[in-house]
Amino acid sequence: MHGPHGLGFAAHRPVVLGARGMVVAGHPLAAAAGLGVLQAGGNAVDAAIATAAALGVVEPQMSGLGGDGFIMIHRRDAGTVEVVNATGAAPLAATRAAYADGIPLHGARSVSVPGLVDGWLAAHARHGARPLAALFAPAIGLAGDGFPVSHKLAAYLEAAPALGDFPTSRAVFWRDGRPLRAGEILRQRDLARTLAALAEGGRDAFYTGPIGEALAAAVGEAGGPLTADDLAAHRARWQEPIATDYRGYTVYEAPPNSSGHILLQELNLVEPFDLAALGPNSAESVHLMVEAKKLAFADREAYVADPEWIDIPLTGLLSKEYAAARRAAIDPARAARDVAAGDAGRFGPADARAAAPARVVAERREDTTCFAVVDRWGNAVCQLQSIQSSFGSCLVAGDTGILLNNRMTYWHLDEGHPDRLEPGKRVRHTMNPVLVFAGDELLLALGTPGADTQVQTNLQLISHLLDHGMTVQEAVEAPRWRHRQIGGESTVPHGTDDVLTLEDRFPPAVRDDLARRGHALEIIGPWEAVGSAVAIRRDPESGALHGGADPRRDAYAVGW
Repeated sequence: MHGPHGLGFAAHRPVVLGARGMVVAGHPLAAAAGLGVLQAGGNAVDAAIATAAALGVVEPQMSGLGGDGFIMIHRRDAGTVEVVNATGAAPLAATRAAYADGIPLHGARSVSVPGLVDGWLAAHARHGARPLAALFAPAIGLAGDGFPVSHKLAAYLEAAPALGDFPTSRAVFWRDGRPLRAGEILRQRDLARTLAALAEGGRDAFYTGPIGEALAAAVGEAGGPLTADDLAAHRARWQEPIATDYRGYTVYEAPPNSSGHILLQELNLVEPFDLAALGPNSAESVHLMVEAKKLAFADREAYVADPEWIDIPLTGLLSKEYAAARRAAIDPARAARDVAAGDAGRFGPADARAAAPARVVAERREDTTCFAVVDRWGNAVCQLQSIQSSFGSCLVAGDTGILLNNRMTYWHLDEGHPDRLEPGKRVRHTMNPVLVFAGDELLLALGTPGADTQVQTNLQLISHLLDHGMTVQEAVEAPRWRHRQIGGESTVPHGTDDVLTLEDRFPPAVRDDLARRGHALEIIGPWEAVGSAVAIRRDPESGALHGGADPRRDAYAVGW
C-alpha cells in the first residue's frame, strides 16, 4: 500500500511544493518563522537564523543558545559551499584529572562552551541581508508569549526528571509540581529577554557581555568549570566542506570534528554495488550498507578528533582507492564481527594517532535538530544544532533562560584515544549537514538528528532518492534501520552490543534473511527509529522546490 500520498512508494504526507522558498524544520512554528523571513525578502541565511532561534524555543529538548552546531551554506551566485563550525571547546579547567570520577550526564560539570550563537552571527555577518532584530523577532514572541506544548515535547518532559533537580529549570518546564503537559502553554520570559539583548548587542553581549557573565556565574556557582574567559576565547570556524562523487552527483559534508566523513566513506564503499537492482530496503541492500557502515565507523574511532589537535588521514579515508581496499572485507553473505580500522595513511598524507577503545556498557541518545532552507535565488542552508542529550545538562543558567548543553559527555578519558579530553579542545561530533549537487546546481539539502544514527539515516536517504527515485516524502517516511557497533559508538563509555535495529515495517522475509546473514536483530515499532529527517529537492531545470518532513517527530515542510 502506497498510502494517500505515495507515488512509487508509501507516503502518508504530501510532498510540499514551492517556487520561491522552502523551509523544512523539526517544528511547524519554527518552519513558519523561517518562511516569514523568506516572504519578507530575506535570503536562505536570514531564514535559517530565524528558524534556528525559534527551534531553540519550541524544541528546548533539542537545541538552543546553550548548545552548538554546524551550518552548511551554498551561495548559488558565487558557486560556493561553506561550513560554519559552531562547536565549542572543553573549558580550560576541564582536565582529565578533574573528571577522574567520570563525566556526569547532567548538571554544571557536564557543560562545555556554547558555540552556536557565534556561528549564527558569523553566518549573518557574511551572508545575511535582514537585521538581527527582524530575524529574532519570531523566537522572542514564541518565548515571551508562549506556545502550546506538543505531544512529543510533553513526552520528552515526562522522560526528563532531572529537570526537576534544578530550581531554575523547574520554574520553566514544570507546573504544579509536575512537567508541563500537551496543550499547556510554555512561556520562557527570561529567554525572551536574552534573545532581545542578543539581537541588540550581538556577539559581544553573549561572549564578553552581560549574557556571558551570567552564564559563567551560574555554572561556577553550581560547581562547573565554564568561565567568562572560556566564553571570550570562543570563535566559530569557517571551513571548506569535504566531498565525494556518488554515481555522478557531488555530495558535500562537514569536515572533522564532524563525523561527516563517515557518510562519504559509506557512499564510496557501496557505490560499485547495484543497489537500484537490489531494491530499497531489501535484505541484500540493507546488509551491504550496514557492512559499509561498520568499516567507516571503525575508521572514525581510530583516526578522527579535533583536527587542530591531531593529524587525520582524511585524503586517504575519502579516496576511492581506499574504499576499494576496504570493500574487500565486505562479505555479501555474512555479517562481520569485530571490525578493525583500515590503513588509511597508505592512501593519503597524515599521521593519525590510533588507540583501541574501551568496551563497557552504556546507551545514551543525542537529541539534536536538523533543518534545511532554500530561497528563491537557489541559495541553501542545511544546519544541525544540539545541546547533546535530551534537555542537555537540564540546567537553566540563572535568569538567562538558557538551557545549557551537556556536551562534555562525549569525551573519552583514556590517555591513548584520539578523542581524549583536553582543555580547549573540541570534542568529536556526530552532527553532519548534507548538500548534494548535480553538476553545478543544487539538487538536495538533507539531514537528520540522532547521534550516530545520522550518517546511517543519511546514507539511506541518499540511496532512496538517487538509487530508487523516491520523492523526498517517500524517502523520509521509508522504514529505517540503525546499527549499533561494539566500540564504535560516540557515547562514552561504549556499549558492548552489536545489534541491527529495524522498524517493524520491514517485511518478515527481510528480517529472516538478515538474521540468516548473522545480524542480531532488534525489532521496534513502525515509527520508532531515532531521528527526524528533513529533505528539500530543487529541480535544476525549473527551480521548483520539493519539501519532505519526517512524521516521527513534529517536523513540517512549508513553502511558497
